[in-house]
Amino acid sequence: MRDGKMTKIAALLTDFGTVDSYVGAMKAVMLGIEPGLQIVDISHAIQPQNIRQAAIALLTSYRYFPKGAAFCAVVDPGVGSARQPIAVRCAGYFFVAPDNGLLSYVLQDLAGSYHAVALENEQYQLSAVSHTFHGRDIFAPAAAHLARDPVSLLHMGPKLDKIATMPPPRLSYAGSDLIGEATRVDHFGNIITSIGDFRWTGADALRFAARWHDDLPALRFAASSALVEIRSQRIRGISRAYHEAPRAGMLALIDSSGFLEIGANQANAAALLKAELGDQVRLRLSAED
Repeated sequence: MRDGKMTKIAALLTDFGTVDSYVGAMKAVMLGIEPGLQIVDISHAIQPQNIRQAAIALLTSYRYFPKGAAFCAVVDPGVGSARQPIAVRCAGYFFVAPDNGLLSYVLQDLAGSYHAVALENEQYQLSAVSHTFHGRDIFAPAAAHLARDPVSLLHMGPKLDKIATMPPPRLSYAGSDLIGEATRVDHFGNIITSIGDFRWTGADALRFAARWHDDLPALRFAASSALVEIRSQRIRGISRAYHEAPRAGMLALIDSSGFLEIGANQANAAALLKAELGDQVRLRLSAED
C-alpha cells in the first residue's frame, strides 16, 4: 500500500529472454496504461516454446503474490494461429495467457471455480495488432487493465466454458518406488523433478503427498533410507541442504517448493550427469543395498 492506495501489481513470465527488446516493449505498454503499475519479472528465461516449464514456474511462484495481482504469462508457439488469447480470474488472481495449457497447473492448484474470457474486445488491445507479438499487443494491455480495474475482465470478451489443459508430468508409484521425471533445470544446474509434494516432519522423516496425481497414496519414510536414481547415478539418502555433500558431490534434497531435486554442492549437477528434461527419476523409499 502506498499513500493509502493499494499497489497495483502485474507479473511477467515469458520465454523472450533479455537480449532483445520484447520484454521492455511489453512493460512500456503496461506502464502507458497504468503508470503506477508495479511490474515483477518472474522469469524471461523459460526454454523457448516450453509451455510446461512455464506452467511449473507459474505454479511455484503465484502464491507469493498478493491477491489482485495480474499475471501475464506468454510462452506462445501458436502465436498468430487459431489458438485464443484468454484472461482468467480465479481465487482473487488474474491470469492472461494463450489458451495452450499454460494455466493448467496453477488453476488445478487453486482448486476453485474460475471465470475465463476470450480476449476479443479491441478496446483492451493496442490499436495495431501484429501477427507475431501478441505479448505486446494483446496480453500486456489486458494484464495492465486487469491490474488497474478488475471489473474490466467482464468486458474483454465472451465467457469461455472451458480452456485448454495439459497433462501432468510423469509420476507413478510401484512397490516402494516413486517414479517421475526431470521437469526443469535451474540456473545453477539443479535438476528439479515431478516427484513431490514433500514436507519434513522430523529430523529424518519425510511426508509425501502427490502434487500431480490424486490417486497416489500419501507416504511417510525415513530420508536416510531412500535411494535416488537418475541416469547412472545413485544417491543414497535425502539431504536438507547442499553443504551436506562434499564440493562437487552429488546429493538429493527437497527444493523450496517441495519437489525432489538432484543437485551438486557448488557444481552443475545437470552438466555432470548430462541430464535432459524428461529423464526418468526413481526414488526408492527403502533401499536394501
